[in-house]
Amino acid sequence: MKKINLAVVGATGMVGRTFLKVLEERQLPIENFYVMASSRSAGSTITFNGKDYIVEELTENSFDKPIDIALFSAGGGTSEKFAPIAATHGCIVIDNSSQWRMDPEVPLVVPEVNPEDINWHKNIIANPNCSTIQAMVALKPLDDAYKIKRVVYSTYQAVSGAGLAGWQDLENGIKGEAPKKFPHPIAGNCLPHIDVFLENGYTKEEMKMVEETRKILHNPDMRVTATTVRVPVFDSHSESINIEFENAFEMSDLLAVLEKAEGLVVQNDCYNNEYPLALSAAGKDEVFVGRIRRDESLENGINIWVVADNIRKGAATNAVQIAQVIINGMNA
Repeated sequence: MKKINLAVVGATGMVGRTFLKVLEERQLPIENFYVMASSRSAGSTITFNGKDYIVEELTENSFDKPIDIALFSAGGGTSEKFAPIAATHGCIVIDNSSQWRMDPEVPLVVPEVNPEDINWHKNIIANPNCSTIQAMVALKPLDDAYKIKRVVYSTYQAVSGAGLAGWQDLENGIKGEAPKKFPHPIAGNCLPHIDVFLENGYTKEEMKMVEETRKILHNPDMRVTATTVRVPVFDSHSESINIEFENAFEMSDLLAVLEKAEGLVVQNDCYNNEYPLALSAAGKDEVFVGRIRRDESLENGINIWVVADNIRKGAATNAVQIAQVIINGMNA
């Protein structure tokens, strides 16, 4: 198997450190490994696969050396500047920021859903928004089987989605301290406000879910709406998803479709209190689906409850899975 040279950009952040953990677990065939971050973190040491690595400062010359794949999680501004530099050096960038997601020249990929889109990349591939990723793993097999007409998202998103500062706001808020990251206390509270508000009254997070769903499912006219809420949970996003189909379905057949879907775990025994939970999804790579029931207000509709670890499947694991698809292609 061909070994690759791999870099992690933003290696000292919450997602960056999870990149390292997932890479260790999945044992990708890495020849040379590089960790990069801002000047603030440069010179610090990171341990990966039992070996210590010095964090390099990310500069315009960082990709002068041969690097096959770079996993970026360092913010949109950093990706906007440095991803094209890496790409022109022949490095394939898998970017976790929102910078490239809606660029028509850049594939937006969830490997269980649209791996074929990787084939038309121009050395930059976008990792979708965390809340979109987990929804897609559940929606794609249903779209294939029954053709989705409309989607209504209501999300309950963990504070880790706002990074370390979000985590600290909940931790400190439990002690009665004032928030520093969020505009209101998150402890004991729900904030219907993730990212900035736009002119249409939606937040940027809500419109990300709308637009990314259409792009990933290759349906620019799909009717999608979303309300995204930050809740006092440390890890794992939970989503209530209402779906209207073009085609009729039998519940037994629909459940079978979900049970066969890649990367999806069905937990749907409500009479024994079995349904997806944020606590039990934390630390796992699968997407969990339950509370599956017919929407009795629609002719062809269902409600489902979808939960996943937003830092793993919602960010780091999805990016590493994309890298694995690319490596498998190199070794085919």
